[in-house]
Amino acid sequence: MTIIQSIILGIVQGLTEFLPISSSGHLNLFPWVLGWQQMPESFDVALHIGTLLAIVIYFWKDWLGLIMGGYNQTIKKKPSTEGKIFWYIVLSTIPAGILSLVLDKIAEKIVGDNLDLEMVLIAIALIVLGIVLYLVDERSKSKTNYEHITFKQSLWIACSQAIAAAFPGTSRSGITMTTARYLGVDRESAAKYSFLLATPITLAAVVFDLKHFVFDASFFIGILTSFIVGFFVIKFLMDYLKKGSFKGFAIYRVVIGLIVIGLYLFR
Repeated sequence: MTIIQSIILGIVQGLTEFLPISSSGHLNLFPWVLGWQQMPESFDVALHIGTLLAIVIYFWKDWLGLIMGGYNQTIKKKPSTEGKIFWYIVLSTIPAGILSLVLDKIAEKIVGDNLDLEMVLIAIALIVLGIVLYLVDERSKSKTNYEHITFKQSLWIACSQAIAAAFPGTSRSGITMTTARYLGVDRESAAKYSFLLATPITLAAVVFDLKHFVFDASFFIGILTSFIVGFFVIKFLMDYLKKGSFKGFAIYRVVIGLIVIGLYLFR
């Protein structure tokens, strides 16, 4: 992994991890299109450390409030919105993590080492979820905000992450935001809750992959680049969704998916 490659892939990770367009799909597509070797697992971990730091730092006040709320609700018996949301996230993450591991193993057996098949599946996932995202977003009414999300909604949103973990091209943020919108959560709240839910499961994945760490220049450049870009992308999306919709992201997914299928056919 060269320095230039690590910078490019760090930018790709930062741009695509939080937008509903699939970071895993793009990180697989870029080396395939440009003729690079596939990204080593250690570097994939570095990129996710960067975007994990972006979430934690951007939402540090929210996380501080959630942790204190969870503590007060459990130890001091003082219920609060923050305490409720904290335990919703904790309890929803457990089944979501287990389901992610199961589906990931199944997907590995289906795809194996067939890189071209994986690219086609990524393209199909980009197109299908792009269409679903558009339809759901346009037809769903915003009946629930962040403070009033229920445990049932939280559980459905969290478990939907497992689909993205197993099938690159789906997009963790894309599937969780789509699920949240289907359940009547407004766009801004859907994005915020999606990012908060992603924090513990991403942290667990990073810790689980500690054995793959390779501490070289590319590793640290990947972390820094994905962190900086990711932080500003979160800020952009949270501001944009106050008035904007997911339509543009849905169109982008479909166009990129069709381009990938075209490249596959003409190769």
